[in-house]
Amino acid sequence: MQIEIRGAEKLSFRERQVVVLKEMGYTNEQVAKKLKINVSSVATLYNRAKSKGYQVVIVIPGDHLGLFDPGDEGEEE
Repeated sequence: MQIEIRGAEKLSFRERQVVVLKEMGYTNEQVAKKLKINVSSVATLYNRAKSKGYQVVIVIPGDHLGLFDPGDEGEEE
């Protein structure tokens, strides 16, 4: 699985770090511990990033969802 952040160029480096971790399901406390910052800073950075209008797109290949057999490439039914 890959996470793509559209509009990431609008975010600071630290905002990008927080967004990636938060979008992966980490709590504010976990993000704070990992980045060695205060929990309140995590909330501030995340809210600031959200106000800048980024979008998260999750890219999941079809084979990871069990939709295709390895030999099905290019086959139509």
